Parts: sequence; C-alpha cells; structure tokens
Amino acid sequence: MPNIDLSLEKLKEYKGAREIPEDMNIFWEENIKKLNESEERIEILSSQFKSPICNCYDISFLGIDGIRVYAKMIMPKIIKKRIPAIVEFHGYGGSNGDWSRRLHYSSLDVAYFIMDCRDQMGKSGKEYFRTGNLTRGLLEGPEELYYKKVYLDALRLINIVSNLNEIDEEHILTLGYSQGGALALVSAALSKKIKSTFAIYPYLCDFKRVWDLDYGEFAYQELRDFFRWYDPMHKNEEKYFKTLDYIDVKNFASMIKGDVTVVSGLMDKVCPPSAQFSLYNRIISKKQQLIYPDFGHENINGLEDEIYNWVLNTLNK
Repeated sequence: MPNIDLSLEKLKEYKGAREIPEDMNIFWEENIKKLNESEERIEILSSQFKSPICNCYDISFLGIDGIRVYAKMIMPKIIKKRIPAIVEFHGYGGSNGDWSRRLHYSSLDVAYFIMDCRDQMGKSGKEYFRTGNLTRGLLEGPEELYYKKVYLDALRLINIVSNLNEIDEEHILTLGYSQGGALALVSAALSKKIKSTFAIYPYLCDFKRVWDLDYGEFAYQELRDFFRWYDPMHKNEEKYFKTLDYIDVKNFASMIKGDVTVVSGLMDKVCPPSAQFSLYNRIISKKQQLIYPDFGHENINGLEDEIYNWVLNTLNK
C-alpha cells in the first residue's frame, strides 16, 4: 500500500499533536452568543440564473462583524411539505461555483445551499485573497482569526436554513471538499441541527502535525511564510499554535452529534492523512471513513456517486 505518512494501523490510533484548549467550549459559546445577538439583515432575491427544473435564489446576510455574506439557494419548483436541505461549503480560495452543478437535488425534493466564504474569490466580503487566510488575525489572537469569523458565517447560514418555512430542520445535511469539509464538520459541531455530514479530505486539522511533516502544500505554506516574516527564530511558536488550536477542526470533533462520513486519500500531501485521522478518531457519534489508498488531494473516481447515495440513504433514515 502506498504510504507518505504513518502506517494505516497507526493512523487509526492517532489523535493529534496537541490537545484541546481548556476553554475551547467557553470560547465558542461566547462567540455563538455574540453571533445570536448581532444583526442578520437577511435578503433572499430571485437569481438571474433560471432553470426549468428548480427555482434559484441569491441569499445574503451579515456576519458577526457586519460583513455581508452571500450564498446560493436552489429549491424544487413545487414544495408540498417541509423538505430536507443540503448545505455545502467550497474549497479554499474558491467560490460557490456554477448553479448547474447541483440542480439535480431538486429532483429528490431537496433544497440546496452553498456559501461564498468571505474575502475569497466569491461575492462575500470586501477583499479578495486566494491565499493568506489561514494566518489572518494570528498576530492579534483567537478573536481576530479569519476562520473564527468564517465558522460563525457558516453557523449563521445553518440557522437561516433551519428557520425557512420550507425546510425540515430535522433533515439538514452538510457537505464539502477540503476547506469545505472543514466547514461542514465545524457546522455540525456548533449546531445541533445537522443530521449528517460528508467531509472530503478536510482542511484545517492538526496544524502542528502538518508543520512537523513539512507536507503542507498550497494553503499550509502560509504557516511557513508567517514564521519567516513574524517569528523567524520561533520564539513565540507555542503561542501561535495555541491560538490556532481554537480553529483546529479536530478540536470540534467530539461536539458533533450527527452521523459523519470522512473521505481520506492516503497520498494526500496537502492535507496529510494523519491530520485527517486526528479528526476522525476523535468523533464519538456514528461515523464511517472512506479510504482511498492511491489518491491525494484531487478528484476521486466514483466519489460524486458516493455523495449522491449518501444523500439518498440519509433521506431514507
């Protein structure tokens, strides 16, 4: 079996290079409280994109700091009763993509949503950063971390979806690749409304392990750049990794209540296998892991069909 990391046997036991901050729950409870007290200003408008098989809408709302966040909403033409919803999150440095990519869920009487992450390449926020977001706010501390705000944006979208009259709040699913997988998992941790999550090679896991392996490509290159510019002798390394602990997805794993499927490629040098396993091995709810020995951080043959079957199976439970 190909191997760039620990053996598969050791991967199945590995739980991460660092432990959860003692005040992790308090930190997030306080931020969720602030989110709930902040203004939403939700807008739902018909999209310029039209389809004969479904209705398409642009949603926007305010994040905790007043940044406007956008999402796509796709609804079946005819809705006779409350319907399930899929909330998807996109990969790092991208956007919510083309409308036509997920129109097929309308044929299952399922609503579909996907959020543009702030300040990446979509419509959310005011700036555009394809990279550099992982370490944004790291100098200032946990409260200013970019991903703290994105996690709260994702939670707000989940709350908006669950409160729509058309949606069955007991059948909300989250989905995503890489950064999107991380957001799908964190949403399931911060909200009790997520029935099931499908996360493909999730990003933002076990930062210290990725650093020690020196396998982090693309997004994790930002850690190296950060230290080169702001802490070249690593005098404050512990402080910075402690700050990142508050957004480390593995530290949210035990909060998840719904079912979870995690997809991992054992040749992944962008989000190394051990980082992904550190998350999976901490999940205590019902879970399964789909392991692809020969694949890295890339399109995986047959995976879209697995996702479709996951939706069908979840709806039938």
